Amino acid sequence: MVYGLITRVRNWLFDKDLILRSTVFEIPIISVGNLTAGGTGKTPHTELILSLLQDQWQVAMLSRGYKRESKGFVLADQTASSTTIGDEPYQIHIKFPKVKVAVDEKRVNGINQLLTNFPDLDAIVLDDAFQHRFVQPGLSVLLTDYQHLYFQDKMLPLGRLRESPKGAIRANIIIVTKCPPEISPLEKRLVVTGIKPDNHQLLLFSSYKYEEIVPVFPQHQTTCWTYNRIKSEHASILLIAGIVSPQPIVEHLNDYTKLIFTAFFEDHHSFRTKDFEQFTRRFNTIFARNKLILLTEKDAARIVSNPDYPEHLKPFTYTMPIKVQILNDEESKFNQKILNYVVENPRNC
Repeated sequence: MVYGLITRVRNWLFDKDLILRSTVFEIPIISVGNLTAGGTGKTPHTELILSLLQDQWQVAMLSRGYKRESKGFVLADQTASSTTIGDEPYQIHIKFPKVKVAVDEKRVNGINQLLTNFPDLDAIVLDDAFQHRFVQPGLSVLLTDYQHLYFQDKMLPLGRLRESPKGAIRANIIIVTKCPPEISPLEKRLVVTGIKPDNHQLLLFSSYKYEEIVPVFPQHQTTCWTYNRIKSEHASILLIAGIVSPQPIVEHLNDYTKLIFTAFFEDHHSFRTKDFEQFTRRFNTIFARNKLILLTEKDAARIVSNPDYPEHLKPFTYTMPIKVQILNDEESKFNQKILNYVVENPRNC
């Protein structure tokens, strides 16, 4: 009750422009966020938006850089690592070289710095910014996990909600993430009834597509592993994951092998030497001729630039990229909503 009262008063002050005020920028700003504490798939959906925009416009992505060891505004460059900018921004920096990636715990300052450094910038995507109301986005994308829908949740600390479900009214697009690829019309109807989208809101459903695994250290690769090769050669997998919900990954890998060993950590876990020693012990206890280590993309971003990761494990270490799929043939609706917003709201220099 206390937490809910605090967040309600805070949102009221922003809504009424009293004491707490949102800054409006004359450039398209797209916010991606959620009402709950983590685990809704913000990074893959941010990547979906960036992939849609990066070829036509000069785009930047701004994050707070959760669990980084730096402070203030940091622009990703060739010296960037998960330590300096955070694991998820570093992952995006690696995957999207055309995109300007920056971090700043004060988003208003971060946006001003980006606009100063890049006068030709056309749009900015904010990661995990639904509650960061000091910036007024022009388009807000709200995510909710299919297994943990926000209208069925409770406020922190009893549940995972950062604010009241009523806050969803600020969203222009609501995406129900991590859905079964073959979600039934009845299941969809139940979700739509619970969310009750407003007339101005586009409600969509998405799921993950696991793409082919790739080596984290390609220069050390000795065997070209693929999902089909794992299946045909009955390979064993040590799955290492520091994310909120690793179980869907296990279910996906079960289609290719039942020989799955796991080492799970808290979300955004900072891997240390003792963790790598544990990896080595676990990997050595897998008595199989064919075996490999598999990481999520976020975990790979933390490990690839870590000088303490053991050399002898690098040839066996792979990651599994994921891609968001908008379900029910509605991807064009999502694309059009994003593109129309950027086209109709050009930067006013």
